Parts: sequence; structure tokens; C-alpha cells
Amino acid sequence: MAIGRIAIVGAGIGGMTAAAALHRLGLRADVYEQAFQLGEVGAGLQLAPNATKVLGNLGLGDAIAEVAFEPTDIVSLNWSDGALRFREPLKAVTAERYGSPYMMAHRADLHALLSGVTPAEHIHLGRRCIDIETGGSGAVLTFSDGERVEADVVIAADGIHSAVRERLFGKAPARFTEQICWRATVPIEKVPTRLGPDGGVRLDGTEYFRWLGPTGHVICYPIRGGSVLNIFAGRVSSEWLDESWSAPSSREELTAAYAGWDPAMLEMFAHVEGCFKWGIYDRDPLPSWRSGRVMLMGDAAHPMMPTLAQGAAISMEDGYAAALALSRFADDPDRAIAAFDAERRPRAAKVQLQARTQFANNRKVPAPPPIDCDWIYSYDVARYDPAA
Repeated sequence: MAIGRIAIVGAGIGGMTAAAALHRLGLRADVYEQAFQLGEVGAGLQLAPNATKVLGNLGLGDAIAEVAFEPTDIVSLNWSDGALRFREPLKAVTAERYGSPYMMAHRADLHALLSGVTPAEHIHLGRRCIDIETGGSGAVLTFSDGERVEADVVIAADGIHSAVRERLFGKAPARFTEQICWRATVPIEKVPTRLGPDGGVRLDGTEYFRWLGPTGHVICYPIRGGSVLNIFAGRVSSEWLDESWSAPSSREELTAAYAGWDPAMLEMFAHVEGCFKWGIYDRDPLPSWRSGRVMLMGDAAHPMMPTLAQGAAISMEDGYAAALALSRFADDPDRAIAAFDAERRPRAAKVQLQARTQFANNRKVPAPPPIDCDWIYSYDVARYDPAA
């Protein structure tokens, strides 16, 4: 049976990557999003080479380069006084080593590029999925307004609180990882230019720099063409009352959480704009991402800690791989879903577990060297052959 209609539940980064790839491959895909306005909350995210390869394969390489930023160096600093731990080149070596650049982007900018590939008439807003039925010949989605939609294949990209996952795989609470985080931005001109006890660490606003301490870390990088500095601040915490990652916060709360850290960093916090906080949750890897004609992807399948900055990247890989499998086996949707599951699940599980290990290592004093990520960055999902 040929695939006639594909429904994607969720219009986040992963869901819109899947939609973009499917439409470029000539398959009809309709996206159903519970929000009434298309867009992404939050601030910056890291696009490692495996993610920028996806964008290149979608024909968006030049477009993302116009709105994102490619840092020149990685600078690691001591948490208490800003002393230099190490400095190494990033821009000069990444494309040569992995075949694609390492870039930083605002989530909203990336989302707008991905959404622009899919025709507007195929994106349906205000559609909150509350139930799904799946059988041998397809699936039926039920939305909160009573609408029912039939599809030959459903891609569930509806996030860590996935209604589709809960309905088909059972309700299971996400695991609190004992980390809470803040996202914020400051104007690039507020980046400190001299750090360390003697002022010997120099920054010019083009670097990816981070303070690493025993109870947390603060990661900073330019976005939006280098005009804005994104701040991701993570701190160990024993409890969090909300899985939301967009709870409003303030510069005062952020500063208080890092009392005793490098004074130059705290001075930078005084200029924070748009501060949010959230608790970090993940799940154990699933034994299967498929049920009948339904396939999970993104945070619905593999929510992970941000310590490897791979959550968006692996979701983008998922979306592109799903499109390749459905295109390759357009006359055999069951085989397409099985091929996707066999390819994506082991890789995502390995990244999930490595992210946990990296988090544990970051809490050690002194922190051990970062775990090798070459196998992550070198991957190009466009080389995936569903028939192999």
C-alpha cells in the first residue's frame, strides 16, 4: 500500500525538520501543533556539525549562516576567578575535521527557517492531540476540539510530555536529573573583555566560553550574527517542582544562584535580558519507538540532558531519517517504520547515556576531560540507507 498521508504531531524543531524533509522528497505531510501560534520559545542552541549537515541537506546551509554564528574558539574558565583552564580553536578546525561547521543559533531563527520549507496550508495550529488509535492500515488522531484525522503514518514529535507516547507506550514519569538551568541573553557589548586574576584572559565576543565549577557550569556563545550573547547556566539541585523549561525568572535569581563565582561573570549577569529557568528531565532509552503505523522521534522518544548539546541535533537527524525511510519505502510503510526504528534508536540511546555520563563527570573535582564526541559530529544522516 502506497503512503498517501503522513501526520506529524508537534511543530517543534524535530517535527518541522521531518516536515521539511518530507516535502522536499515529494511526500505529503501535515503538521498538527497544539499552540495557536507557530514559533519557538527559549534562546540559543548549539548546532554541532551533525546538525548543520542536516540543514545543508535541506538546502538551508546558506540561510542558517546568515542568522547564526560560528565561534572562533572554545575558552574554558575556572568558576571562582575566571582563570584560564584551556583555549582551543573551533572554527578553524571543525569543518575540516567533521565536514560541516559548528554554529550557534537562536531557536526561533532556526525554527523559522525549517517552517518556511513546509507550505503553510500543511501546518495546522490549535490542534492538541488527546488520543490516537493505530491499526494495520493506519492511525486515527483525535484532537481536543473533537476533530479526527486519519493517516497512513503518524510521526509523534510532541515532546517530553508526548500524548502519543503515553497513549501507546503507557504513562511513565520522566527522571529529574538533579539539574536546574537558566537561559538568558545579554547584548554582545556586555561580554567581559579581560578575565582571570591578572586580567590575562582576553575575549572579543567571538568565542564560545564557559565557567566550570563543582556545582554547575555557565556556557556562553554569540547568536544572531554575533549581536547577542546567549547564556546557559546549569546548577545542581535536589528538587524541581515543574517539568516546564520556560518558567519566568530574573537576573537577581540567576545571580544569587551563583554567589561566590567569578565577579566578572556576575557583573555580566547584571545586564541579563529575558531570563527563564527550568528543571532538566530525561528518560531511559526505550526498547522500541514504533507501534503499528506510529513512530516516535525527538523528545517524545529520547529526551536527554543538555550536557552534550545534542537534543535538537538528534531530533533533526530523526526528522531527516524518517523522511528518507518513508520515501525509500513509500509502498511499504511498515518496512519504512521498522527501518527508521532500527537506525535511530541505538544512536539516540548512546547519546542519551553519554550525556548522563558527561554530567556526572562535570561534577567531579577536578573534572576529567570531555568524553569523545567525534562519532557524534562525524555522522551525516543523508548517508543513511534505509534498505541497508
